[in-house]
Amino acid sequence: MIELSNELLTIKVAEMGAELQSIVDSEGHEYLWQADPKFWPRHSPILFPIVCSVENDTYIVDGREYHLPRHGFARDTAFTLVAQSDNKVVFALHESEETMKVYPFPFNLAVSYRLDDNKIHVIWHVENTGKREMHFQIGGHPAFYAPGCEAGQPLKGVLRVDNTGRLRGLRSHIDGSVEMEEIEIASQDGLICFDDEFFANDSVKVHKSQTSRVELLNPDGSVAVGLSYKCPIIAFWSPYQKNAPFVCLEPWYGVGDPRGYAGEFKNKPFINHLMPGASFMSEYVISIGE
Repeated sequence: MIELSNELLTIKVAEMGAELQSIVDSEGHEYLWQADPKFWPRHSPILFPIVCSVENDTYIVDGREYHLPRHGFARDTAFTLVAQSDNKVVFALHESEETMKVYPFPFNLAVSYRLDDNKIHVIWHVENTGKREMHFQIGGHPAFYAPGCEAGQPLKGVLRVDNTGRLRGLRSHIDGSVEMEEIEIASQDGLICFDDEFFANDSVKVHKSQTSRVELLNPDGSVAVGLSYKCPIIAFWSPYQKNAPFVCLEPWYGVGDPRGYAGEFKNKPFINHLMPGASFMSEYVISIGE
């Protein structure tokens, strides 16, 4: 476990999955969900090379079938620590004999965490090290304690996004698939109230880059946690009917297969492409407090 600290925050990151596992402020308050397996045994997994699910855990590359579990393999694979300073740590993962069996593309994936005052910059860098075009998805899945909620008690809270207009999303299913028809997401002046029923159909997905920031609010209306991003999809999730005291704020470059999808992996919606030698870089930023 790698630890980084400044005057405001201390974070911990594990080499397994390069997963952020703790965000504690100077008063000792923990913001990141601590992975109680009764509810959900993860903190902030990295989703790669797919986001959500492919149909029947099966996808097609150049006519050949491959198999991946939900959210891919990166979250369950040990990364290598490649650099560390007082405020930054960098982990890396590349293809192996095992990954090539389930994902037929050579790659480098670097994940960096950088502390900057009350902010944590989470940086992704994907490189195609192979000789043909590479197709992939990537996403974050950080889970934050819902202010004022206790384990086993009814979940409720408020999110605020930087779009006060009509919000549209994709209809979701509990198996991780989606329908490409748009649905309206209940909001008023950028405020989204959530409870357990809000997640009855799995995660709630706001697509087409309609927002670039979401804030998880305290009961008094102040900001507990903010998340800034540039990705096309932001998803919200908490496990349905478990009364779990957390909500996930998930920046995604990708989404699950459309229900019944049987086409090539490269043609699915919200897929990303890299030519040989090309790279992709993006980040999202977690801010604690106002």
